Amino acid sequence: MSFGGFNDNQHSGPMADINVTPMVDVMLVLLVIFIISAPLFTHALKLDLPTAQSAPAPEKPETVTVGIDAAGKLYWNDQPVSAEEMDARMAAAAAKQPQPDMQLRADKSTRYETIAQVMSAAQGAGLTKLGFVTDPKPGTTKTAGK
Repeated sequence: MSFGGFNDNQHSGPMADINVTPMVDVMLVLLVIFIISAPLFTHALKLDLPTAQSAPAPEKPETVTVGIDAAGKLYWNDQPVSAEEMDARMAAAAAKQPQPDMQLRADKSTRYETIAQVMSAAQGAGLTKLGFVTDPKPGTTKTAGK
């Protein structure tokens, strides 16, 4: 089906020009829609809000790092400590308000028994916020948007 024009009898094949009329129609409809809807996006409701004063936000608790190396040696905030000293520091930390967050870092070759003893000591001292810290596997980091 060809649409002829201007008495062009030399070409009997179909016309190779692109008909842009439907595209122009769609663009004009979109333009009208955006012109009508644009004021709705910027419409704001004027309110006279009341004022109030509140208490300051609570302080963020400190973070305590407990480390265990491959030999089972204990560290409190990167300082070597004995098991008795660790128990005393855990009891002191549990008495603080707000209670500090405890992060447990252990070497991958550390015996589970040592880790379980530290966790038990923390629970016995009354610490309730205990987290485990690990390193991500190399090559498995995800980027945003993918």
